[in-house]
Amino acid sequence: MLVLGIETTCDETAAAVVERQADGQARILSNVVRSQIDEHARFGGVVPEIAARAHVDLLDGIVDSAMKEAGLGYGQLSAVAAAAGPGLIGGVIVGLTTAKAIAMVHDTPLIAVNHLEAHALTPRLTCALAFPYCLFLASGGHTQIVAVVGVGEYVRLGTTVDDAMGEAFDKVAKMLSLPYPGGPQVERAAAGGDPTRFAFPRPMLGRPDANFSLSGLKTAVRNEASRLEPLEPQDISDLCASFQAAVLESTADRLTVGLRLFQERFGTPRALVAAGGVAANHAIRSALQDVAAKAQTTLIIPPPALCTDNGAMIAWAGAERLALGLTDTLEAPPRARWLLDANAKAPAGHTNSRAGY
Repeated sequence: MLVLGIETTCDETAAAVVERQADGQARILSNVVRSQIDEHARFGGVVPEIAARAHVDLLDGIVDSAMKEAGLGYGQLSAVAAAAGPGLIGGVIVGLTTAKAIAMVHDTPLIAVNHLEAHALTPRLTCALAFPYCLFLASGGHTQIVAVVGVGEYVRLGTTVDDAMGEAFDKVAKMLSLPYPGGPQVERAAAGGDPTRFAFPRPMLGRPDANFSLSGLKTAVRNEASRLEPLEPQDISDLCASFQAAVLESTADRLTVGLRLFQERFGTPRALVAAGGVAANHAIRSALQDVAAKAQTTLIIPPPALCTDNGAMIAWAGAERLALGLTDTLEAPPRARWLLDANAKAPAGHTNSRAGY
């Protein structure tokens, strides 16, 4: 089973070809990703219109590169999969329309993939993990704890009521005048800082639900930075270290509750899986390792290139769905929002239109 995957939901233009063998094992034949960081850096964040235009300019060439690297012709594909949402709608339209054109011209099945499902199924691409397992998805647009029960079977155990985790890192970086993308810059600055200098709040600590909140913590950093102006380099490092320490403690607490809720409903998880760009943060990885050890489960984090947005995860999700006979028509719509758990409701106080979708 050979599937072409296309990803254009944010600021990475990506395409990949993945082979799913009869026994469920996987092989990545190509995985081409073009980041748009340089295009957005001067704006301090992703500009949707610029991202969409870049996808239009880049995608055909990237799909062609992925097919050539895989050594395949379009007639050999079993299906073409595209991220149909959630994401920036302009980019989603570009990727899905391209996939529809390929499917139509080559009479190939189309699979409209939920971008979040692709993250959820990535560990099965890398290590053939069996269901059920617990997913911690943390990126610029999403922060969720999800029970992955099967392909198409997801139960959201927790989400953010305001900012996504990656978004909070980026906003803290911006208020401290650190370069874009901010997450890695905050981590780098925090390495030389004192995590105990500022007593920032630990949002949602001790609550019985598994939801997150980061807006108040972000505001606390802004208030302290304003009080200290003009900021010295050590002030910035200490602010980043104290902010990151608060995020780590809050995340550990929220995941501990999430794993307990998982245990109550589905039994012991086969693993705790982390995905999304925030999973590349080494301090967060260490905190997740401690949480998994205390819960007596295994921590699985895919390679960094498969944690961030990429075409291989879309292709693999398409292959998983195709194996179950799940395909889509050419009328499949692009979606700015698309719940992974169709039964999930926004938590009380939910204000962020992107978070959890």
